[in-house]
Amino acid sequence: MPLTVRIEFGGGLELLFSNEKKHKLTIPNMVPKDNDTKIPPDSSKEVKPADVDYLIHYLRDHLLKERPSLFMENSTVRPGILVLINDTDWELEGEGEYELKDNDEIILISTLHGG
Repeated sequence: MPLTVRIEFGGGLELLFSNEKKHKLTIPNMVPKDNDTKIPPDSSKEVKPADVDYLIHYLRDHLLKERPSLFMENSTVRPGILVLINDTDWELEGEGEYELKDNDEIILISTLHGG
């Protein structure tokens, strides 16, 4: 059964995502362990419950429109991007290992400013 998650971008991060702040996504509840986001998924791969790590890869592969290096570094979000899971800092929720639940809200905010 698929999961519906709400995504919101802020702090200028939305500029990399077609200048759209809010997105509603439907993703599988079981995903490849290697975070491969191909659709349809390769059924021969090992699976895991959908987590924030997978979601970050999904956002990069399916919604990001430009400059992936400003969004991801070393298979996670770049330093300077604050991630909130249901209004709680993701560090308190297990960061990328947090298993997504139906109707979770994930907010990503860039805390970096040019200057």
